Amino acid sequence: MRSNIKSCFFDQKGIFHKEFVPPCQTVNAIFYVEVLKCLRENVRRKRPDQWRNNTWLLHRDNAPAHAALLTSRFLTDNNMTVVPQPPYSLDLAHSDFFLFRKLKMKLKWRRFQTLEEIQAESQAVLNALRENDFQECFKNWQRRCDRCQSSEGDYFEGDVGP
Repeated sequence: MRSNIKSCFFDQKGIFHKEFVPPCQTVNAIFYVEVLKCLRENVRRKRPDQWRNNTWLLHRDNAPAHAALLTSRFLTDNNMTVVPQPPYSLDLAHSDFFLFRKLKMKLKWRRFQTLEEIQAESQAVLNALRENDFQECFKNWQRRCDRCQSSEGDYFEGDVGP
C-alpha cells in the first residue's frame, strides 16, 4: 500500500508543524505555499519569541515545489529567511538523514492494511522523538554543512553522523 507523504517541520526543540498530504494530492508549488501558510501560523503560535524577533529560518531541499517561482515569491513577500541548500547535497536535508531514517527503522518489514494505520504508526514514531533527538539532529546537520563547505560543495564519501 502506498502511503501519502507527511510534511513535517521541526527545530532543536521538536516538531512544531506536521500534516499528511491528502490522498491524490500533487505536491506542487500551489500546495506547498498553503503548507507554508500553516507553517507560519504555527511558528507564530508555538515559537512566539522567534516569530517576534524574526529569528526563525526555513531549511528545505531543492524539490521542484520548494524552488518554484510561486514559492520564492511567497517566501520573499513574507520575509521568510531560507537557509541555502546546495543543488546536489541531499545529505544536508534534515528529513533525509534524520526523520525518514527514524520512520524507516520503526516501520520496516511491517504490513499495514489501511492508510490510517500507516498514519497512526508514523504519528507514534514522531511523537516518541524527544528534544535531545532533535538537538543531535542539528549537531549532525552542522557537521554535514561544515564538511560540505570545506569540500567547496564537491561530492564527498561517507557519513558524519546518524
